[in-house]
Amino acid sequence: MPDPDRTLVKLVVAGPFGVGKTTLIRTLSEIPTLHTEEVMTEAGAPVDDIAGLPGKTTTTVAVDFGRLTLPGDLVLYLFGTPGQQRFLPLWHDIARGALGALVLADTRRLADSFEVMDMVEEQGLPYAVAVNTFPDAPAHSAEVLRRHLDLHPDTPLVLCDARDRESSVDALIALAAHALHHLPQEQP
Repeated sequence: MPDPDRTLVKLVVAGPFGVGKTTLIRTLSEIPTLHTEEVMTEAGAPVDDIAGLPGKTTTTVAVDFGRLTLPGDLVLYLFGTPGQQRFLPLWHDIARGALGALVLADTRRLADSFEVMDMVEEQGLPYAVAVNTFPDAPAHSAEVLRRHLDLHPDTPLVLCDARDRESSVDALIALAAHALHHLPQEQP
């Protein structure tokens, strides 16, 4: 039974193929993560373009899941979604009931983020964008990134390294603050 003294929050970690969703959830989770990564095969090569993704040998085929408990008995359930279009029905199921989404982006393939941001917006979820700073990725100012991603001025944009706990937590904080700001206000 859930502890009634805890607040449980579902968050979605979304983004295109190979952007670091599984890594971010593994970095943040206080429990061993559930992940459904499989080795990529030649059969998937025409579908999963690994250009610009050196060393990419696995892909998520269903979901990643992790948990992070914050002070004040706030428990975040982190659900990572596959980044390929063929998993769209699964994405809709995973997103149902989420407070918001953290969309990961990669400066080596910024255009790949548009489809994911569209899915998040169609679901009606508030979201923040976290640009995962891969070592070989070009660096851009926040202004340039915001313009290239065509972000609404209120949409949070942060840089993070999905392998680094502190910067990954900062990305979640940006999402949480934005999502809480968009919660319906109770009427007196």
